[in-house]
Amino acid sequence: MYSLILITAARYLLPLLLLFSFFLLIRGHNWPGGGFIGGLVAAAAYTLHLISFEAAQTRRAIGLDPRQLIALGLGTATISGLIGVLGGRPFQTGLWLELPVLGHLGTPLLFDVGVYLVVIGAVMLIIFTLAEES
Repeated sequence: MYSLILITAARYLLPLLLLFSFFLLIRGHNWPGGGFIGGLVAAAAYTLHLISFEAAQTRRAIGLDPRQLIALGLGTATISGLIGVLGGRPFQTGLWLELPVLGHLGTPLLFDVGVYLVVIGAVMLIIFTLAEES
């Protein structure tokens, strides 16, 4: 199905939805939001792109295979937990670093980034499987 309106809307909405998902990710470790909801919004943005274009174009827009995103997210979440262990503290201990421009950055945000990537990868793997089946 070709729809000029849908294609045009998707071109404008994809960057806006990805920016909103990044906002939810960054805001989430202190307020409602975080990696899960941010990942769902990003996956919804790519799903809109998939509906508007072909699966191959959406795969190129994502840049990585969904399985690679899942692996990268799991690795990032694991690293966020191991940082505390390397410092002699329990696994998943929250540690923060105060930076002049960026403010409070810590392992909970790193964990949220991992969840964000896993959610995008898992949802897009399901969506691609369903879209490419037919």
